[in-house]
Amino acid sequence: MTQTVKKVLIVGAGTAGMSAAITLRRIGVEVDMIDINPNWGALGAGLTITGPTLRALHQLGVYADMEDEAYVGEGIQVCNTQGEPLRTLDTPMPADSPTKGSGGIMRPTLHGILARHVKAAGAPIRLGLSVEALEQDDAGVNVTFSDGSQGRYDIVLGADGVFSRVRGLIMPDAPKPEYTGQSCWRLFLERPASIKRRTYFLGGPYKVGFSPVSATHMYMFLLERTPQVFIEPANFHSELAKRLESYGGVLADVRDSLGEQDNADINFRPLEIFSLPAPWYRGRVLLIGDSAHPTTPQLASGAGMGIEDALVLAEELGRADSVEQVFARFMERREARCRLVTESSMELGRLEQARAPVEAQTKVVEHALLILSEPI
Repeated sequence: MTQTVKKVLIVGAGTAGMSAAITLRRIGVEVDMIDINPNWGALGAGLTITGPTLRALHQLGVYADMEDEAYVGEGIQVCNTQGEPLRTLDTPMPADSPTKGSGGIMRPTLHGILARHVKAAGAPIRLGLSVEALEQDDAGVNVTFSDGSQGRYDIVLGADGVFSRVRGLIMPDAPKPEYTGQSCWRLFLERPASIKRRTYFLGGPYKVGFSPVSATHMYMFLLERTPQVFIEPANFHSELAKRLESYGGVLADVRDSLGEQDNADINFRPLEIFSLPAPWYRGRVLLIGDSAHPTTPQLASGAGMGIEDALVLAEELGRADSVEQVFARFMERREARCRLVTESSMELGRLEQARAPVEAQTKVVEHALLILSEPI
């Protein structure tokens, strides 16, 4: 199939888009990539990485970078609100897996790793640019860019996130992102010696957790049910401290140290999501990553699903006889798996907001991770 798909436009140079550039260059496809942000990079705190996502990163060829620059390990420690251990959840991967079962990384670090591999693959990137119009025929897609320039491509990939411009062009009636009722706080911290793996603190008014992202650091997250309100950044550490008042142990230490933190180290944002009916393509334009299946962070699999999209697309391009067949097979392999992530994450959010028993929450996590450990 790659002899008929010779040139691809990727709109969006985030995790899914860069992963697609790497995989498509590997099979000999010419790639153009654009991103609306003139200052290419990644902001924010950390990402928790599951075993299946580590496996996808291994297939992408960047797992060694993860071992060097991030954190890889095993298991999830579940504690009560005072930091007392309740149980350890396994993070199962098949016996022949070349990776660990859990990990974490800072968003800028992951961006840097993928960007190096994109550049090494020879995929050019144009920044500060978006798509103005898409016109398709049986043989390709004519693209008009926001600067007035034009190009023609065999297929176009929309990897431009939750508020995708490409999705709006090909699916003007698609659902719009909606607030889930939860917001998330994130904080970058030095990692105490006692935190050896992903750690959750359950049973309190909020779900709180630590995720190691390197040998020396971690990030903390706190999920809360709240109206979609604006909080003045100057008040971030005092507001976060209030939310940690009933927590003890290592969380009390974090609370007491918040006055020493720069507010720029704290991130607060509402969680927004939508559910896009299948198929995630129109003609020769396909949506991948958050453009098609955004998820809340409860299952720590959003980035992984975008990377898997890129891997599966490249595999199907090497097998099928037509673009329609490629995209149809892509949907057969991706829809149910991505739905599992989005629906499990939303169910966890509902359980957290209802302050459901710890066992009910961990059961959802264990079930989803077991299924995700199966081959893509």
